[in-house]
Amino acid sequence: MVKEQDDLGEILKNNKLTVLAENSATSYFIYRGQKMGLEYEILNQFAKEIGVKLEIKVVKDLDSMITKLNNGEGDIIACNFTVTKDRRSHVDFSQPIMRTSQVLVQRKPSDWKSRRKKDWEKELIRDPAQLSRKTIHVWKNSSYYDRLINLQNELGDTIVLMPLDGNVIPEDAIEMVDKGFIDYTVVDENVALMNKRYYENIDTELEISVKQKIAFGVRKQSPLLRKRLDAWLDDFMKTSTFNYIKHKYLNISMYSTRAKSEYSSIKGSKISPYDDIVKSVAGKYGWDWRLISALIYQESKFQLNQESWAGAYGLMQFMPTVGPTYGVYPDSPPAVQIDGGIRKIVRNFRDWKSIPDSIQRIKFTFATYNAGLGHVLDAQRLAKKYGKDPLVWDDNVEVFIKKLSEPKYYHDPVAYYGYMRGSETYNYVRSIFIRYTEYKTAFPEEI
Repeated sequence: MVKEQDDLGEILKNNKLTVLAENSATSYFIYRGQKMGLEYEILNQFAKEIGVKLEIKVVKDLDSMITKLNNGEGDIIACNFTVTKDRRSHVDFSQPIMRTSQVLVQRKPSDWKSRRKKDWEKELIRDPAQLSRKTIHVWKNSSYYDRLINLQNELGDTIVLMPLDGNVIPEDAIEMVDKGFIDYTVVDENVALMNKRYYENIDTELEISVKQKIAFGVRKQSPLLRKRLDAWLDDFMKTSTFNYIKHKYLNISMYSTRAKSEYSSIKGSKISPYDDIVKSVAGKYGWDWRLISALIYQESKFQLNQESWAGAYGLMQFMPTVGPTYGVYPDSPPAVQIDGGIRKIVRNFRDWKSIPDSIQRIKFTFATYNAGLGHVLDAQRLAKKYGKDPLVWDDNVEVFIKKLSEPKYYHDPVAYYGYMRGSETYNYVRSIFIRYTEYKTAFPEEI
């Protein structure tokens, strides 16, 4: 246990600030090999301010967060932590980094796209009183559960509460609603905003609480750390950097790169304005230009100045920490961007020399380009563990890349890199090859 008088001193001496985080967009996740997350980015700035390295320990069971903190396994809790009276008896809190209300997550009617909103909205819950006799699945040791207990007393009627364990994070519960496994859950509005980008079938408009404080958890035996963090937050939350971090993660609809099912950039006899460049560069490396074009469309829809919500840029959607390695910057001309992207693809292809079939090897390559090598290796190890062929993508490893959004699989000891939205990578590879088939039909002569 860290002594009260040297808590911050020990962190500075060891040159390391350890954060206990959940694997989520709110807290911390890995995107194409880069560490991201709203709370991660804030605490990374704090670590830089005090001159230490930031170490993230992902906690798979949120119910154990406070115990791990008080056992000295970490210095700060970062898991979209709501300040409650009960939690205050166990830990101290930093000043709030935001205030957010709790919202009901429910599924829109199956035919909502073909109807006017004012019509299908009548089928949704728009008043907390309508929650009587409804079954709601929610994390047991959360402020959401506490709020529903209070709401039940306010209504004077029963709300059927189905408790979820701490290894099912709120983002998992949202996906369960979207897929129809459960009908309702409750999460914080900021979490809902981030996830509506991925799950267009969910509705989150009903607020069931007042605005509550979200803060970082700190041991009661670490008053110096808390005071230093509070003082820094007081200044940092007034800066444009803090506002940008919040904007990037909370206003994601403005940065959405979600593709529509049809594409309108193919006109006449050209796939894109960059056909000649793609043909030339792809030919130099021995790749089919139509296959590369299918990947570029998937990444950016051939929009030169495309920027994703996560900061990826350009035709090939390089992350800021990766692009310069290949000589690609946001203002690089198309030829440079495409050349750099294909060189990265070639490098990823070489990484998968263990895959005997060339088409399967390309699919592993594209999955790596999208998700990062670590997550694909996790899926490969899971495939082997569950009796699938780890050298075949189709119907084997792709099955487990998709399952990496399920607690049973991303908590598995062989999954070193944890949670990811595996359905994105699953659909990414499939979409590219579907489009490639279409391109080959439209452009039968390979150049």
